[in-house]
Order: sequence, then C-alpha cells, then structure tokens
Amino acid sequence: MKKLLLLVVLACCCLALAQVPVNPVLRPPKGAQVAIVVFEDLECPDCRRAAPLLDEAARTYKIPLVTHDFPLPFHKWSFEAAVIARYFDAQSKQLGHEYRDYMFEHQPEITPENMRAFSEKFAAEHKISLPFVVDPQGKLAAEVTADRDLGKSIHLEHTPTIFVVSNKIQGKPFVEVVDRTQLFQLIDAMKGE
Repeated sequence: MKKLLLLVVLACCCLALAQVPVNPVLRPPKGAQVAIVVFEDLECPDCRRAAPLLDEAARTYKIPLVTHDFPLPFHKWSFEAAVIARYFDAQSKQLGHEYRDYMFEHQPEITPENMRAFSEKFAAEHKISLPFVVDPQGKLAAEVTADRDLGKSIHLEHTPTIFVVSNKIQGKPFVEVVDRTQLFQLIDAMKGE
C-alpha cells in the first residue's frame, strides 16, 4: 500500500513538473503581470473594429498592449503597410501605434494603389520623412514575417486574434478573447488570480 501511495505521489510530481512550457509570445513583457496580446492585419475590417476597444482596455487597466503583425495572404496591401508601420515604430513606438490607428481610420478608402499616398500623408502630418525605399535591406519585412511566423507557431488562422496573458506559473497563463464584450471581465479574472 505504501509503495502504491509513493508511486501515485511520484507520478503527480512528475506531471506537475512536466507541464508544457508556454510560448513566450503568450507572456506579458518583462515587468508586467498582465498584458493584452493581439495579432492583427491592417487591412482587416474586424481588426479595425477591435483596435479602439483594445486601446481603451490597455489604458483603463494600465497594462501593455503588445501588437504583432499578422498580414493575411489574401489582403493586398496589409504586408506593405505593416512594413511601413515598422519603419514608424523605429522612429518611436508611439508613432508606429498612431500610424496603425491612422490606417485603421482610413482603411475603407485605402487600396493597393493609394496605400503609399496615405502613408506619405501620415508622415507629412507628423513631420517625418518617408523614404522612397522604406526597407532597403529587408529587415522590416523580415520582422513582419517573423511576427506572422510567431502567429503560425501558435496555430493562428484569423485576425484579430486577441489574448489576455499573465506571468502566472500555475493554471492557464493566457486566454484567447473570443467574445470581445468579455475583454474587461477576462482581464479582471486574470489580474485577480
């Protein structure tokens, strides 16, 4: 009987230690206990609808909003816009965020033919020069591709894909936000655990 009990205890300990590690993309940035992580496509109408809510939640809870580019292959201008967003990110993260908001605001008007003109107008309004060739070495495009590959590594298929993530070790450290009306409740639950 003692051997059986010892075996059960040992098996439980092994199971606890053998927890599958969480992909780092589903963890908050260093120093944060909870964050919102979103994979988005600048041409996606649903991403456009979700963006203001995500900004509001991040402001309300004073938690990071971590944005990953996930341009879908059937969207004609989203990859190029993501590369330009990375260019503005390199100037300042705030500028990159404002560019993304600007593209969402004007999304219904943007086509592959005029996307560059919208980007130039944004740059001019912010007194930033937008070079003719934004990414001559392809580094920014590689970053966008790396983000898309990150999303694929966690089996994403759509945008926006939104997670509330935490740094907790026990239990589930992240939850996908399927119903955006539940976002604030999910953040409350994650912060309360």
